[in-house]
Amino acid sequence: MAEETIFSKIIRKEIDADVVYQDDLVTAFRDINPRAPVHLLIIPNVLIPTVNDVEAEHELALGRMITVAKKLAKEEGVAEDGYRLIINCNSHGGQEVYHIHLHLLGGKPLGPIHIG
Repeated sequence: MAEETIFSKIIRKEIDADVVYQDDLVTAFRDINPRAPVHLLIIPNVLIPTVNDVEAEHELALGRMITVAKKLAKEEGVAEDGYRLIINCNSHGGQEVYHIHLHLLGGKPLGPIHIG
């Protein structure tokens, strides 16, 4: 069994977060250390530690993460100019919380992704 994270507590509303969307499959909230004017995290309500742990049964929740990203990008006013969606996997991928999460970043030109 995967170890519970701070995100599980946000889903259950046991700790405060600026939640902007929640349904039966996913929860979205503002990142506490934003890297852009708009920086939201969209997470499945079921604990999936990394992309390597994704199974076919998770497809509905993962698909919902993308459709919610589209909805929130429009609501946040970044859809027309553009935004970036990122999922990090494991330490070399930059993952810090081991509950899969989709970053939605926008509100300024983000430029190319610099590797290194």
